[in-house]
Amino acid sequence: MTTKVGAPGDGISRREFLAATGTAGVLGTAGCLTSSTPTVTRVETTGNRSLTSDLPATGRPEVVELGERDNHVTLRAVNAVHHVHPGETMNGPITLPVVWAWQADDGTPSVPGPILRVREGETFTVTLDNSAMDMPHTLHVHGLRKTWENDGVPTTTGVTVEPGQKHTYEFTANVAGTHLYHCHYQTPRHMDMGMYGILRVEPEGYERADKEYYMTVKEWDTRLSRQYGGEDVAYDITARQMDTFTVNGKSAPATFHPETGSPVIVDPGDTVRIHWVNAGFHSHPMHLHNHRFKIVEKDGSPIPEAMQLLQDVVNVAPAERYTVEFEADADPGIYLMHCHKVDHVRNGSSYPGGMLSAVVYTPAMDTDLFAQVMAYAGYEA
Repeated sequence: MTTKVGAPGDGISRREFLAATGTAGVLGTAGCLTSSTPTVTRVETTGNRSLTSDLPATGRPEVVELGERDNHVTLRAVNAVHHVHPGETMNGPITLPVVWAWQADDGTPSVPGPILRVREGETFTVTLDNSAMDMPHTLHVHGLRKTWENDGVPTTTGVTVEPGQKHTYEFTANVAGTHLYHCHYQTPRHMDMGMYGILRVEPEGYERADKEYYMTVKEWDTRLSRQYGGEDVAYDITARQMDTFTVNGKSAPATFHPETGSPVIVDPGDTVRIHWVNAGFHSHPMHLHNHRFKIVEKDGSPIPEAMQLLQDVVNVAPAERYTVEFEADADPGIYLMHCHKVDHVRNGSSYPGGMLSAVVYTPAMDTDLFAQVMAYAGYEA
């Protein structure tokens, strides 16, 4: 399988990326960034006994083609450590010491969870494996019409996947488009611990764009994760204090990292589609510099062509999904993409950072400026 770089989706290969950068320019400056990977242990927060153990680190969300797996995937719920921004630039490092991540089959756990991609009309199953966790979970999928017992809400379906158990949910991909999935057990807490992801149902006869990417945005009160990690902090769900803002689980400048972040890499003349999903509890007006896009889908519904106005910002409310399309017809360069609640473009009290990424044209990659951006991101070829 070819390794892709850039945001999760149908981007360019690592080989193409290295060829575009000229390699030497990136290598020449990457050493000026000091990055750190904190040593993380888990602390048992119940009772008086402290139990520490190493946790796996999350990776970036993988795209899971369900058609290549007989339309079945096992989503395993695991404890993990999540490095939102592991470098020391821009007020880093930022680490969530404990998250509850999804892991597809034997893959790497990630926050957001894996992107599940299936064709319209197909039936598919998802087994929630809760054998590694010590609290209940469920799986709820937005968008699809489903039978009552497969709705994923414990109080109304009677189905709760207890610790040590597995449960298989059955679905039909009967509503095309981009959808959200998440745990629906003690929903605010479990989503704030990382249990969410994207389901993409590709319409019958769908032709992907030249570049097609997935972007999930979310705000965080890191006290919740830090509390589970054993830190003496008070977390109150009624008074969340947002101090971290992410695109696909990363904060700038880690968002610019081509292998673990989510830059939107394009060639001049490409048609580009971005699937924006809001897994947070606040709205996020997403803005694209120097390009005007059309909204072609909302919550899985295609937008009539007459309503596809050219615009450069769209407000994405909690759980909303927008698919936007634009032409890569600007002067080839590096153009920001960010939440325009600009206080979300920060790391703690430091600006810039947070919910910030970029559209990067391949001709701009072989420049000193791009090498400097890669250095901020901690990338070494």
